[in-house]
Amino acid sequence: MSDVQRPLPPKKDVALALLEREPSVFIHLDPRRPGVSVPKWFTGQPQLILQVGMNMAIPIPDLKVDDEGISCTLSFNRAPFWCRLPWNAIWALVSEDQRGMVWPEDIPADLAAQKQRSPMAPPQKPAKRPRPRLAAVPSDEERDAEATDEARARDKARRPELEPVEPGERRGAGEAPARDAGAPVRPLAPVPAPAPALAPVRSTEEGEDDDSGSSGEAEPKPRQGAGKPKRELPPYLRVIK
Repeated sequence: MSDVQRPLPPKKDVALALLEREPSVFIHLDPRRPGVSVPKWFTGQPQLILQVGMNMAIPIPDLKVDDEGISCTLSFNRAPFWCRLPWNAIWALVSEDQRGMVWPEDIPADLAAQKQRSPMAPPQKPAKRPRPRLAAVPSDEERDAEATDEARARDKARRPELEPVEPGERRGAGEAPARDAGAPVRPLAPVPAPAPALAPVRSTEEGEDDDSGSSGEAEPKPRQGAGKPKRELPPYLRVIK
């Protein structure tokens, strides 16, 4: 096997292949090289990256690739500027999906020394996203049962709590409440007897008037030996045991 390295392809062929297949290409160049035409504020830095393409959202109608290099009009701070990029100033051509070519002999010396002093850090692994926890979804019957239990709990919370009654404190519907042994006993007030009802006394004049104006029928006389009629008890009397 030969230790001789194969020569790298020409920069023009790589640029045309990438521009025809990819939406855009990133051009890495040294803006300090002779023949480079870019805005003057870029000419003092060791590296400049420009994006060009034939199928970009903002088209570049004057994009040209020839034997001398790449030329086109680009926008810098919303101001157009015609750029000239010779092949001796370009040291890398990379597409959007990171495919391309690098020509190490054209990399600026100060930039290569800077990369050697600060080696590339290993790519960090993407942080693992926590898996979502799965929870069982209750059925319609379970939701109805939970709603019923909650309604019962609310009704139970609204009801007043009943205190237990000792056996000695229970009494019937008509029974009087128990009297305290130490409480004084009040004597019952005497109930006045009702006054006897008086029967009206008919005068002789009324009797004569009755005889003259009556139909001649005699009033019935009470039978001898019959007792007096019973009076009804007044409503205000109570039964005392």
